[in-house]
Amino acid sequence: MSCKKIGIVGAPFSKGQPRGGVEQGPESLRKAGLIEKLESLEYDVKDYGNLHFADVPNDEPFQNVKNPRTVGQANEKLANAVAEVKKNGRTCLVLGGDHSLAVGTISGHAKVHPDLCVVWVDAHSDINTPYTSPSGNLHGQPVSFLIKELKDKMPKVPGFSWVTPCLSAKDIVYIGLRDIDPGEHCILKTLGIKFYSMREVDKLGIVKVMDETLNYLVGKTKRPIHLSFDVDGLDPSVTPATGTPVPGGLTYREGMYITEELHKTGMLSAVDMMEVNPCRGKTEDEAALTVNTAIAMTLSSFGNAREGVHSSNYTIPNPK
Repeated sequence: MSCKKIGIVGAPFSKGQPRGGVEQGPESLRKAGLIEKLESLEYDVKDYGNLHFADVPNDEPFQNVKNPRTVGQANEKLANAVAEVKKNGRTCLVLGGDHSLAVGTISGHAKVHPDLCVVWVDAHSDINTPYTSPSGNLHGQPVSFLIKELKDKMPKVPGFSWVTPCLSAKDIVYIGLRDIDPGEHCILKTLGIKFYSMREVDKLGIVKVMDETLNYLVGKTKRPIHLSFDVDGLDPSVTPATGTPVPGGLTYREGMYITEELHKTGMLSAVDMMEVNPCRGKTEDEAALTVNTAIAMTLSSFGNAREGVHSSNYTIPNPK
């Protein structure tokens, strides 16, 4: 699955949640040198640019679900873009944008690789249905649209008629959870979805968490891995500029280990880097720290080694 070709899709979209600024995520990551840094790892990088997302006029709430048609239409456009990148034989890197976009990234990936599995790094499980969501914000609901076992629990949300659930409950593992709504907890337990809350991460250690995760998802059958990474999965001390920070998250080192291990499988096929919101930093330094942390996690997903070795072509110089 591993190839030295990356396709980048910018998804500057914020309507899955109420806080402006997250649409600036893709440009902030590019301006901080993400593409050049990926190229320095000897990748062939093709930047497909930013998608343009139109607002749907008179987008009335559906029950309490906000901006349903705008979010649904944006996800359909993104799904088509991701499928195109995958058809071109590239690992797809989507720069978000809010996490409602995972409906599109995973659906598009599954069009080309229907056997995929998902590692979801996040403080939140994002598996509320429109019936269980306390807020109605769609960035807290993307997984519910994707899980086959929830199909009967989902209403027909306007804008989402194109979505076909593409994941079974056993195809996803969560890492970093620490802020789960009651309805989500019920769904996770009822469907037997595997998750590692921060309590499990503390108890087991990140090495065991990743060993178990990879054994569970790809131990028996090698298949494409989709990493959906919400920067609020990390502790706010390293990613403060995000919409819904929750204290007590993954450390920088734990985030690096997760991404390193996923790269080492050779099966990482798509990466979402979501919820970078430079406007939510209290200072410029907080915004820069969040962007730089997101870049570090992305580079690690593509093989950037912490020991700083990128090339095996180096030879020890002979004395003159």
